[in-house]
Amino acid sequence: MRGKKILAGSSAVVITHPNESHFLFGYPFVDRMSTGTHDDLMSSALYLTNGEEHVLLISNDVIYISKESTQRIRKNIEEKTGISGSNILIAATHTHSAPVTAELAISNNDPIVPRVNQNFLKYVEEKTVQAACQAFENAVLAEIAIVVGDATGVGTNRHNPAWAKDMDVPALLIKNINGDFIGCMLICNMHPTILHEDSTLFTGDFPYFVKKHLQETVLGDGVPVVYFTGTAGNQSPRHVTKANTFEEAERIGKIVAVSVVSKISETTPFFSHADISVGQKLIDLPRRKFPSVEFAQAHHDKAKNRFEYLKVNSKDPKEIRTAEVDWFGAVELLYLAELSQTKELEKYYQGSLPAEIQVIKIGDWKFVAWPGEVFVEYGIELKKHFDDVAMITYANGELQGYIVTEEAQEKGFYEAGNSFFDYRAGELMLTETIKELKAIAVD
Repeated sequence: MRGKKILAGSSAVVITHPNESHFLFGYPFVDRMSTGTHDDLMSSALYLTNGEEHVLLISNDVIYISKESTQRIRKNIEEKTGISGSNILIAATHTHSAPVTAELAISNNDPIVPRVNQNFLKYVEEKTVQAACQAFENAVLAEIAIVVGDATGVGTNRHNPAWAKDMDVPALLIKNINGDFIGCMLICNMHPTILHEDSTLFTGDFPYFVKKHLQETVLGDGVPVVYFTGTAGNQSPRHVTKANTFEEAERIGKIVAVSVVSKISETTPFFSHADISVGQKLIDLPRRKFPSVEFAQAHHDKAKNRFEYLKVNSKDPKEIRTAEVDWFGAVELLYLAELSQTKELEKYYQGSLPAEIQVIKIGDWKFVAWPGEVFVEYGIELKKHFDDVAMITYANGELQGYIVTEEAQEKGFYEAGNSFFDYRAGELMLTETIKELKAIAVD
């Protein structure tokens, strides 16, 4: 790697709201208030600079980060550190065992889901700024390495295990000049949904165990791990899990961690110099044309009937769960079809747009951040155009749901049921990302 000498710092701050019970968001139509904490929700931050460019990579153990939260957090960090807001990446891990942090249109059709608790949201934003500032203040001369693990076994394509998936786990490792680890950042393309509706404890789900195992085996106790979720929109552990328990979350988490650990050895090359560059593009996205209410109602009835039939006649819990999730999507599509007849959707579009594409290049590696729940096909396609590239999702805002493929939209997959944008939104974002990456390469 070329470039200037690297300075790096990291930090991790607890964002679990003390002594309060909160609704745990992620599974529809379930009254699920927290009864305690299995592992604290965290805001984890990594700061990198080569003296010319400065970047902050931040990951929060919540289900979504709204565009408004992103703007407020960036503004406060910029005021305190001088780092440009456009150089700050803020993403959610997408755990389904944390409070509501963004207002979704489909939640209005779920009488159980509460509105965002503004006190909790303010607390999370303050702690995120704290984590970022601590990472900035902790900066020391450092060396970095990037390895890629293979997390085969943590999950598959949600719809068919034989369909598209990406098991790569790129990991950025950071040491100080004494050879001690001071931080780690990694990306895994899998929904963190081992724990289901019957779990009422705050938890980061299996990513918590990824961090824990890395700390126990390689990094050292308390060394921050910035965990990002990649193109996991249609990626689920459903077809590989043996149970929806913390023991299973630990088993899955260890697969990810071990895949990274196995790539680290005494000969792993660490570099003290690297080029760092950042790009940002804000774009409008093609809105979805929702079906008629009549069509959506018929689709809903078909999905519900199939789910009810399988509950009685199927012996495969995974098949039943897939049918249930398909029914959830049909419920959401019907609601959005009805809402599209009014002007209600406009405020949600205004809250999500423009969509931000962010590119952070560190040495030879390119890290691309998109908002939304992105289908894995887009990450796979991006890899066909560039080596050493990875996508981070749920980043710098939300898009009210999924960025799906043409096939998913045409076949009425669950994710397309609540998608706000036409599948061409993903294609447009991919095109603009490729342009941005090429522009950075020229610079």
